[in-house]
Amino acid sequence: MHAEPKKSQAESQGVSLVGREYEVEIGPVAHGGHCIARTSEGQVLFVRHTLPGERVVARVTEGEEGARFLRADAVEILDASKDRIEAPCPFAGPGRCGGCDWQHAKPGAQRRLKGEVVTEQLKRLAGLTPEEAGWDGTVMPAEGDKVPAGQVPSWRTRVQYAVDAEGNAGLRKHRSHEVEPIDHCMIAAEGVSELGIEQRDWTGMESVEAIAASGSQDRQVILTPRPGARLPLVELDRPVSVMRVDEKDGGVHRVHGRPFVRERADDRTYRVGSGGFWQVHPKAADTLVLAVMQGLLPRKGDMALDLYCGVGLFAGALADRVGDKGAVLGIESGKRAVEDARHNLAGFDRVRIEQGKVESVLPRTGIDEVDLIVLDPPRAGAGKKTVQHMASLGARRIAYVACDPAALARDLAYFRDGGYRVRMLRVFDLFPMTHHVECVAILEPAAKGS
Repeated sequence: MHAEPKKSQAESQGVSLVGREYEVEIGPVAHGGHCIARTSEGQVLFVRHTLPGERVVARVTEGEEGARFLRADAVEILDASKDRIEAPCPFAGPGRCGGCDWQHAKPGAQRRLKGEVVTEQLKRLAGLTPEEAGWDGTVMPAEGDKVPAGQVPSWRTRVQYAVDAEGNAGLRKHRSHEVEPIDHCMIAAEGVSELGIEQRDWTGMESVEAIAASGSQDRQVILTPRPGARLPLVELDRPVSVMRVDEKDGGVHRVHGRPFVRERADDRTYRVGSGGFWQVHPKAADTLVLAVMQGLLPRKGDMALDLYCGVGLFAGALADRVGDKGAVLGIESGKRAVEDARHNLAGFDRVRIEQGKVESVLPRTGIDEVDLIVLDPPRAGAGKKTVQHMASLGARRIAYVACDPAALARDLAYFRDGGYRVRMLRVFDLFPMTHHVECVAILEPAAKGS
């Protein structure tokens, strides 16, 4: 056998392949808004701006020789998919705005791709087929989002604009701090677009977040100044309240107007303070409440948990349905969100909201038995320890609301170990043009289904 030659220091660190181009066949879609291909040397490429089955020229944007995978953009389409369209947005494409992943795909194709990602994550991380998860494989569009190819639904009610050195508002490029100045974001909701953020000079600002409540006419901007910069006089095309992020403590402080916006869901008004979580799609809150309640089927007198409860969306829906003899406990780590949740649910005597991390607060409550659980954790999921605790409480049904299919699948595997099976899964396209997707899984004790 020949001994391998020793590698130079530069080779052992890996020679950068950024800028190298490969002609490749595109394989299946992967989680993250890209598809998988391989170089002639067998190295894995994650390629954006392409579709399964295409032949493209892929230019490497990140990676080096010997890396587990490379990231790339499709810069030339040699053989196009029938699902490909001209991207409606002039700011989409290789090296441009990173906000959307699938502008170049027909709307129906986008939903199919998202369904394939959910299917793959369930199989790989939870060992579940769609049939075993009680899912028919469809990804449902939100009401009003079924648009013809070449049109884009204007759904995003919260847009965080980055500001470049010249004071232009824009959006960040993919996996970059670089700003792509824009004059209009096609997926921004009408209430955001009508503020005219992109037409103003934002010199001295790092970012400008625009919020257009879908449950009221409330409009708000949150300014993050660069260190030492003064706030501009904010004169926009619609009445708006103004908040600022403090550079010292990171807190959000009122400059003028209301420090919150009012949202509507499930025939109830919710106050959402600055920085508080609310679903970004105008139809999302109602869509998810309906899916969760249809899955849980709450009864009068039930004891329910709403974990990672935010401003109390699911706690309010549960409280309405379990009645005076029932009880709901919500747990949320955000201080401002807890204040809002307590305000929003003040009319219910049997609702309690505790502040703190779920993994810390839930064991301290002393609760050892519940009827129903809703959890809507952050992108990373709930994790093994928290899932084990939930599974020990003997809930009749559990509703898991997930914005990341990989985290959902990992946690479903932990629930299976804790004696729960998935009864039903529903998947919603609440983030059109992006790779994001929202899932609602309904679980019940495995013994019940056997």
